Amino acid sequence: MASSTILSLFGQSPIKPLQNHMHTVVNCVELLNEYFQAVCAENWEAVEATYNKISELESEADKQKQDIRLHLPKSLFMPINRSDLIHLLSKQDKICNTAKDIAGLILGRQQIVPKKIASDMQAYVKSAIAVSHEAKVVIDELDELIGSGFGSREIDRINKCIVKVDKAENKNDKRQISLRSKLHSIEKDLPPIDAMFLYKTIEAIGNLADRAQSAGEQIQIIIAR
Repeated sequence: MASSTILSLFGQSPIKPLQNHMHTVVNCVELLNEYFQAVCAENWEAVEATYNKISELESEADKQKQDIRLHLPKSLFMPINRSDLIHLLSKQDKICNTAKDIAGLILGRQQIVPKKIASDMQAYVKSAIAVSHEAKVVIDELDELIGSGFGSREIDRINKCIVKVDKAENKNDKRQISLRSKLHSIEKDLPPIDAMFLYKTIEAIGNLADRAQSAGEQIQIIIAR
């Protein structure tokens, strides 16, 4: 984003590192698309290789998080509460933590996704990733919001972006319901432990979308203050 005149008065802005962190988070989450393609193809070598890439990006995001926390000033000459920024950072970090957890859940037992629900599972994963993308758009608007002095035009713009996050998360919820229904229709043909882990995976992917939505909601809290 273009640096704003107002932000330049405050020296180095803590917003850009926060945005960079979110970009790393989304890059991590995006790998779940490649990951589940390999899972559905039962290509476990590719699954493990992609898991390692997810793990590397999750670790990078964690390092960025720690660096931001260490260097964030105790008091900010900005219209944003320091604790709100820390909460936003934490919510962003939980997104990629969840992505890594999902990948680990599958890889740990080489969980096979039944062919009858493979395409639905991949579509469901993509819809969860889409929520993270929409949340990133909101975070990328944060410096413009501050630079405008919380102007009404920028607030309206961000609120419209947040609505898109909510719509993407709602779409993901609907896909989850449909996928659960399809899994339920075939679960009698699966080993019980496999069915249990598939339900757990579906829930975890839903949590990924929820965490992305929560990051967007934190911007609403910042605006409200």
